Amino acid sequence: MRHAALLTDIAALHVVVAGAGTAGASAARFLSDRGARVAVADDRAGAALPGLEVVPTSAVVRDGALADDVDLLIVSPGFRPESAVVTAARASGVPVWGEVELAWHVDTSGLLGPARTWIVVTGTNGKTTTTSMVEAIVERSPRTVAACGNIGLPVLDALVAEPRVDVLAAELSSFQLFWAPSVIPTAGVVLNIAEDHLDWHGSMDAYVAAKAGALRGPLAVVGGDDPVAGSMSGAAPDARTVRTRLGPPADGEVGVLDGHIVDRAFGPDRAPRRVVGVDGLRPPGPPGMADATAAAALCLGIGIDPDTVAAGLSGFIPGRHRGEIVARWGDVAAVDDSKATNPHAAQASIAARRRVVLVGGGQLKGAAVDDLIVAVADRVAGAVLLGVDREVIAGAIARHAPAIPTVTLFTGDDGRVNAMPVVSGADDTAVDRAERAAVAASALPADESRTPAEQVMDAAVVAAHSLVGSAPESVDAVLLAPAAASLDMFPGYGARGDAFAAAAIAAGATPEARA
Repeated sequence: MRHAALLTDIAALHVVVAGAGTAGASAARFLSDRGARVAVADDRAGAALPGLEVVPTSAVVRDGALADDVDLLIVSPGFRPESAVVTAARASGVPVWGEVELAWHVDTSGLLGPARTWIVVTGTNGKTTTTSMVEAIVERSPRTVAACGNIGLPVLDALVAEPRVDVLAAELSSFQLFWAPSVIPTAGVVLNIAEDHLDWHGSMDAYVAAKAGALRGPLAVVGGDDPVAGSMSGAAPDARTVRTRLGPPADGEVGVLDGHIVDRAFGPDRAPRRVVGVDGLRPPGPPGMADATAAAALCLGIGIDPDTVAAGLSGFIPGRHRGEIVARWGDVAAVDDSKATNPHAAQASIAARRRVVLVGGGQLKGAAVDDLIVAVADRVAGAVLLGVDREVIAGAIARHAPAIPTVTLFTGDDGRVNAMPVVSGADDTAVDRAERAAVAASALPADESRTPAEQVMDAAVVAAHSLVGSAPESVDAVLLAPAAASLDMFPGYGARGDAFAAAAIAAGATPEARA
């Protein structure tokens, strides 16, 4: 059965869906509701989906191939190309689609009516904020919109939502783009690219190639200030490439001039036109402005007028865990940027502050941190590190910025949180500050109402607050910008951010009212 014909008779299909998570469950429900015979393959203990068969992978892979009557394999984003079920599908000649690829074919087939406008947002950092900004802008227009994809709502679920959605603001990760090679968005953006997920893709070139999938449509927007993204362009022969930047825009670009986002790409004769002032945009600082210029370019590019773009951006409130001030000790803010899950994002987060004590660490996913430490050393008054790759970050600090007092935290065999000062190569002042912070963290009484990971975060904030108090220069924030993923300790970055906020309040900070 050829790819283009797969959806002509869904009820006749036998589909294996690999993975019972959010994406897999959405695909399985969609196909099953339309009569397909669906088996969900998941080897995790206790994996289940109401009303659907969940089987181990071994039940659908036999002698290195899929069962003879399987027509299609749908893979969840985390499945690698070399996984057993994917290898078996390819050996059997069975098409392999991601959930987003399935959504694309459903939408363009006319099965659910006229095809939608797809706006695809990707990048190492800023995807969620930019996608949410696009949603906020389009909501001010006559069109209906849904933020979907990696942001939480599966694209298929957005397609079947009522009332009908006209515009899909789709945040897509490199995994999702890899498994969706057919998607040709109306407009797409690559915000920036830095090392991330190299353990999955195998190389930086492969990671960049996956991200480039966002630029297959007629409008390709790229972050012009980023050395990698800025060198990219639209893949289609007639594609238009528009660069965004934080400085004055050249002809055909969108940038920032005299305190305003300025469009020189989409107006009459490309004459410069002010869109919106940057003062008061949220999140503040260069990362927020970069996301806003990208969102403006995407929306202007699909025909939304500048006044509507301005209204959407001016009223935008970013989601939680993205540079959110959660509490204060006087003039010192506790800032939750738990969404900064890679070094590139952490660098942007630190750069948005004058001087911070950094709380970081977790799963680096193969990314290097040396460039991060070199870039931000003059803004970091101390560092408290936790998680599986804490020593990797501590080593980079010792090599490149030994004057930064550093404390590492871990749970010992007795269940207590241990705090260790990192003193190799450090000067006497840094050693003394790190030792005092480690003592303060180690002295924190155990709280059985908190999970072990939460207790580590409690100790981390106590150590960070100690480093603030001993800093020779004033500090404006204790900043959670981990530069790493959270799943080694927490269910997700949101839980990590919540633990940080609770720890700051327990350490005497006053909760901040949320806008």
